[in-house]
Amino acid sequence: PVFAGMNRSAIENFSCVIYNVSLMNCTWQAGRDAPGDTQYFLYWQNSRDDDKMECELYIKDENGRNMGCRFQNVRIETQKSYFLVNGSSKDSQIQFYDEYIQLYKIEKLMSPSNITVDCDETKDDCIIQWQRPQISHSNKDKCFKYEINIKYK
Repeated sequence: PVFAGMNRSAIENFSCVIYNVSLMNCTWQAGRDAPGDTQYFLYWQNSRDDDKMECELYIKDENGRNMGCRFQNVRIETQKSYFLVNGSSKDSQIQFYDEYIQLYKIEKLMSPSNITVDCDETKDDCIIQWQRPQISHSNKDKCFKYEINIKYK
């Protein structure tokens, strides 16, 4: 496809991560050949039924250029979410960048909580219990595998 705008003016290295259950950060770098006055704007659509929305909280660099976005109250839907970053400059047309992302694939899981260790020295055994991490898109315990690393002191 032919994109309107100057070559290599679209953003690069776009990536997003979901953390703490419902927060999401997306970041990018300015296009290699984008003019210095280029400003970027991110729009996203969480699912096909939602409206496209502009980022409400941009992450800016020292020159005031938008280089990322912070989102709150993100819901993970089963469909892919759509992200679009376009740019504007006085000097030239800027190419847009877009991507569909399956949000559950970019979720950084919390660690297990309420970990308890109950050891019985006479039997030489310990019972270790925990609660699975809270995640935004599933209540299925079978999604999780755990590894316990025991170091004797």
